[in-house]
Amino acid sequence: MLARMSSEPEQQIGVGSPDAFQRLWTPHRMAYIQGENKPSGPGAGDGCPFCTIPAKSDEDGLVIARGEQVYAVLNLYPYNGGHLMVVPFRHVADYTDLNGAETAELADYTKRAMRALRAASGAQGFNIGMNQGDVAGAGIAAHLHQHIVPRWGGDTNFMPVVGHTKVLPQLLADTRRMLAEAWPAS
Repeated sequence: MLARMSSEPEQQIGVGSPDAFQRLWTPHRMAYIQGENKPSGPGAGDGCPFCTIPAKSDEDGLVIARGEQVYAVLNLYPYNGGHLMVVPFRHVADYTDLNGAETAELADYTKRAMRALRAASGAQGFNIGMNQGDVAGAGIAAHLHQHIVPRWGGDTNFMPVVGHTKVLPQLLADTRRMLAEAWPAS
């Protein structure tokens, strides 16, 4: 395959103007770009996926673990393999609106997520955070969720830079099972 690669333009019938780039198509990302699974409004009954996921089986909802106040779930549009979120069961938009029990369990589940990711995948670092509101980049602003993105030395490569593409080495169902098995009891 590498022997055929060159920097010469290659005619690609029906896909646009030829240039020196090879293409790696990621059509599954179009669902996110077009807003699939986005709520129609700010209420819990407006199609909020974080409100409907708990009613599904762990496998169907990609749920890793369930607590009393929060649950851990894989991100359907991950930045890295193992990218998960900790989400309160209660439909609440702002971190300051969490009660004490929700805040404590969200913190505890974040720590457990880090332990599970280290045990299951050897994660060497993490990006952890939440985007509060549409203007801050929250994909679903009406329901608070904290991202835990595992990182490894050298995990940034040319694909995101030149292809705007992230290569994930494992199917989400397999990642969910691996992390659920590694999830610490406390």
